[in-house]
Amino acid sequence: MAQTVKGSVYPGELTRVEFAPGVPGYAVGDAKAPAVIVLQEWWGVVPTTVDHALHISQQGYRCLVPDIYKGKIGVDKEEASHLMSKLDWAQAVQEIKQAVEWLRSQGAPKVGCTGFCMGGALTLLAAQHAGVDAAAAFYGIPGADFCQPEHIKVPIQLHHGELDNMKGFSDPETAKAFADKVNSAGGKAEVFTYPDCGHGFLNVGKEGVEKRAHMGFPEPPNDDARSQAWERVLRLFADNLKA
Repeated sequence: MAQTVKGSVYPGELTRVEFAPGVPGYAVGDAKAPAVIVLQEWWGVVPTTVDHALHISQQGYRCLVPDIYKGKIGVDKEEASHLMSKLDWAQAVQEIKQAVEWLRSQGAPKVGCTGFCMGGALTLLAAQHAGVDAAAAFYGIPGADFCQPEHIKVPIQLHHGELDNMKGFSDPETAKAFADKVNSAGGKAEVFTYPDCGHGFLNVGKEGVEKRAHMGFPEPPNDDARSQAWERVLRLFADNLKA
């Protein structure tokens, strides 16, 4: 397993850590800063995920990317689907909870979470079960057997492409229904839908383009949606992790 990982767009690197016995991850940033857990897509810890962590860390956060697949990478959609299908979701949530506890023990005053696709669903599970202070999920909704949105009481955001047609998992209608349940129970959920964008729209660099093409997802027409999404996510974290 690599001792460091790099993105393809943002400078810097993440260093391998073990935040619980036998549970690896990659971290960057000041241990005393507010922290953000960054959760992978179904591909594994690949450069697009690392770039997201590097971008957030440059705004004054410590970032930790748990290696949920323990070093395995899905090189194509068939392998990624296989890895995700074998995921023990309850164990993954327990590891995220351990990540939160480790970051707090290292000095982080507050801990947020963000994730993408599979990691987006895990982010919402973390909002319910792992003790985070705020969460921003991109194009991923967990099943009702694992997540009860009415029990989420920390501020959350849901970000979805208008053209995302993965019904029941990441389409805008499913996201709105999830957020409505959170808000009806007294929680605070915001839903943002991005015109002319589909699944995986936030990913930058050559790999982001190649993965969207490989999956048949539309290419965002420009960087407007990404810029707007990051502005909203960073506002959420500033309001709830730095305040």
